[in-house]
Amino acid sequence: MNAAFIEALNALEKERGVSKDVLISAIEAALISAYRRNYGSSTNVRAEVEKDTGEIHIYASKTVVEKVENPQNEIALTDARKVNALYDIGDVLEEEVKTTGFGRIAAQTAKQVVVQRIREAERGVIYEEYVEKENEVLTAIVHRVEKGNVFVELGKTDGLLAASEVIPGETYETSQRIKVYVLEVRRDNKGPQVLVSRTHPGLVKRLFELEVPEIQSGVVQIKSIAREAGFRTKVAVHSTDPQVDPVGACVGQRGVRVERIVNELHNEKIDIIEWDPDFAIYIAKALSPAKVLMVYINEDEKAAKVIVPDSQLSLAIGKEGQNARLAAKLTGWKIDIKNQTQAEEEMDAVSDEPEYDDDLLPEDGAEE
Repeated sequence: MNAAFIEALNALEKERGVSKDVLISAIEAALISAYRRNYGSSTNVRAEVEKDTGEIHIYASKTVVEKVENPQNEIALTDARKVNALYDIGDVLEEEVKTTGFGRIAAQTAKQVVVQRIREAERGVIYEEYVEKENEVLTAIVHRVEKGNVFVELGKTDGLLAASEVIPGETYETSQRIKVYVLEVRRDNKGPQVLVSRTHPGLVKRLFELEVPEIQSGVVQIKSIAREAGFRTKVAVHSTDPQVDPVGACVGQRGVRVERIVNELHNEKIDIIEWDPDFAIYIAKALSPAKVLMVYINEDEKAAKVIVPDSQLSLAIGKEGQNARLAAKLTGWKIDIKNQTQAEEEMDAVSDEPEYDDDLLPEDGAEE
């Protein structure tokens, strides 16, 4: 019996991922509840399960009295001194009690306590497992779609892809496999709640890490990402090895690497540019695919004025300003874009202004 009990604990530990110590603690708590339920006693009770042999012991604390009125809480002085002659009235003796007399209700109570404790332990194990996966990418299976929210299966638990985290225009079918980015893992009475996203820039970063070995090894680094999910993403990359082209590594032979990411992201456009420590060069590259003639920078204000050919202005700004907006997010700079004609007209206007001799200016701010 005891060997079978230990074997069952080992099987539970392996199957549920809950340690034997936690299981034994649950059983001890269940035995205490069963004892109190069976005897209607509020006596201090201690249960002990030996993890190696499976033997069960229950000990009840009883007060030593002259005359016993409540056998569940009291023990006669004469009986106490049979255990130890030093006991006296008022002392507390811990006595082992038999469990063979437990009734059906008490046994049911024990079962409920064990099941509840195992569930709580399982939730704790799952929470600890998934909280370590925050900011990581997981493969999810679509379970159902409800009011724009997508409920997905993540293996040992479920996840919520909120409507606000869904890529615009993307639809989902039951049992469809998708990649999701783990935003946050919360504790909940029903188990851990895993919040996931398809719009977070971190999803793009993790997908590149999965697809590009040079990023995994650290030779190629992702310096910055700017994303408008479902439409366009800009990724700035840098190589620590002069022999490795960071853009080429991310694109892959015949574009196969970036194509897999684009397909996963519902055909979202991805611009991969090479990061540069020179701010002017970096900003010019960030505006790709537009060609840039000149970049004037103000480092104090982190602002740049960019001059592009007349034919490239709409391309540099992008549809509804998207290209310029993403370039600004990517670089962290304010970017003002002018075409060549506009820039020349502004320069001409400045050069046409009359020049003043310093001697003719009012002194000390006095009015003329």
